[in-house]
Amino acid sequence: MRAIEITRPGAPEVLQLCQRPLPELKAGEVLIKVHAAGVNRPDVLQRMGRYPVPPGASDLPGLEVAGEIIAGDLGRSSFKIGDMVCALAQGGGYAEYCAAPVEQCLPLPLGWRPEEAASLPETFFTVWSNVFDRARLAPGETLLVQGGSSGIGVTAIQLAAAMGHRVFATAGTEEKCRACEALGAERGINYRSEDFAGVVRQATAGKGVDVILDMVGGDYVPREIDALADDGRIVLIALLGGSKSEIDLGQVLRRRLTLTGSTLRPRPVAFKADIAASLREKVWPLLESGAIRPVIHASYPLEQAAQAHALMETSTHIGKIVLTVAAG
Repeated sequence: MRAIEITRPGAPEVLQLCQRPLPELKAGEVLIKVHAAGVNRPDVLQRMGRYPVPPGASDLPGLEVAGEIIAGDLGRSSFKIGDMVCALAQGGGYAEYCAAPVEQCLPLPLGWRPEEAASLPETFFTVWSNVFDRARLAPGETLLVQGGSSGIGVTAIQLAAAMGHRVFATAGTEEKCRACEALGAERGINYRSEDFAGVVRQATAGKGVDVILDMVGGDYVPREIDALADDGRIVLIALLGGSKSEIDLGQVLRRRLTLTGSTLRPRPVAFKADIAASLREKVWPLLESGAIRPVIHASYPLEQAAQAHALMETSTHIGKIVLTVAAG
């Protein structure tokens, strides 16, 4: 099969087309003929040598795909050979064929093309696990999304808004802020020119927000504590702004605050299977009704994976970047 491999740690041009054997399937895995694959920030970090591949996972980048099940162990799932699915993979998505646990597969939402469905798994698994399971965003509570125009950001905004929550989001340009608002954010906050803590406190009559989804870390954390309501929760999913913060622990004690975080890729299949079941029950109807829509900024042929990574590194995109795989 054709695939994109990381020839050495480095810039986007280290991504090169190659020929690889088809993946060897493990128990509980299916082989997917890939029609499209999502591009995510962890792929970029892996290419740079800053995101180790878990033991036993493919060294090829790519954590989410959409395509046709052509072989494998279907177990007690409802899927059959020939079904179109999107799937969360441990790696290997930048290829014509990809292995994935059948429990991490979901049907293509009705009316969604593979190119659109390939944008779903990594971000929706991540947002559901962190915002709704770990941070326990409850009815009537408010959410602040850092990096609202990213793939994670547009997912979190749409999902929380569709479920009836007030949502605020930060972004780096006025265009991105307006895009966040168009997706359901009550207020897009330009982090370059505005104090997000002050804006959300004013918008919530001084209370602050209940949950913050943070992919920045670093010096954002003390400001996020200022933006939280009592009993509020910060959930970290990335550290783009650095891994060190100096915070006022007195506020954590007095106001019963929670600072937590997680990474998804190392978690076991059973954990991800539970997320998949929740998504199928609670989120897939929102996708099929049009309450949540795909936000694809750009798509590239598989062979142009380097260009897709170069675009992601500019941070000028709004939404997802996708690779398409020609039939072969």
